[in-house]
Amino acid sequence: MAPVCSGKNNMVIQPDLIADPAPVLRKASREARRAQLIEATIETLSQRGFARTTLTDVAKQAGLSHGLVNFHFETKEKLLGETLRHLYDEYSRNWQQALADAPKDPASQLDAMLRADFNDSVGSPQRLAAWCAFWGEAQSRPLYQQLCAPGDQRYTETVRRLCASLIAKGRYDLDPERVARVLRVASDGLWLELMSLAVPYSMAEARTTLYTCATAFFPRHFTADGLIAGVAP
Repeated sequence: MAPVCSGKNNMVIQPDLIADPAPVLRKASREARRAQLIEATIETLSQRGFARTTLTDVAKQAGLSHGLVNFHFETKEKLLGETLRHLYDEYSRNWQQALADAPKDPASQLDAMLRADFNDSVGSPQRLAAWCAFWGEAQSRPLYQQLCAPGDQRYTETVRRLCASLIAKGRYDLDPERVARVLRVASDGLWLELMSLAVPYSMAEARTTLYTCATAFFPRHFTADGLIAGVAP
């Protein structure tokens, strides 16, 4: 076969050296379809709950065929597992990025952890409802433990470590394990309330409520409005 000339500077390109884009495009298309179906599953879970969600519901929500859902995920259990993994990875990236972007003193780092739970990227009404669907259904608990327990442990240890450092630096007479537990329970409880109230308050109000909790433990570092600016680390 004759070589192909570009017409500019008589550059010669051998056709058999041109990479075939089809595999890359197919992979991108496959990943896009899977992402589309996971987002549809999140929406369906928020509307119908864990037990009542079906592959047919997800297909309708995504505007795709039931067969395509089967092709990508095979069973409801696999689809729900991948959806939970997606939600958890998204949540973990969110708080870890917040920590990476914050100053390294314990007050600023704890502030980043508190703020991270209440932004739209992880706290939309649909995502909160999907989380609650996984939390509230007994049959999903083994799946949750399998996929999320290691990450939960990392999160819990990070909050405990930051509380311990702030207690030491601020000379607070507190038990870091209990303080960390209260802050975690408060955050989880606010998520549940945002999901369950007929007229939920705003994410900003949820953050203020969590800061009010932090203020009870660390009054020299936090107010209901957040971290006190200029406080000694």
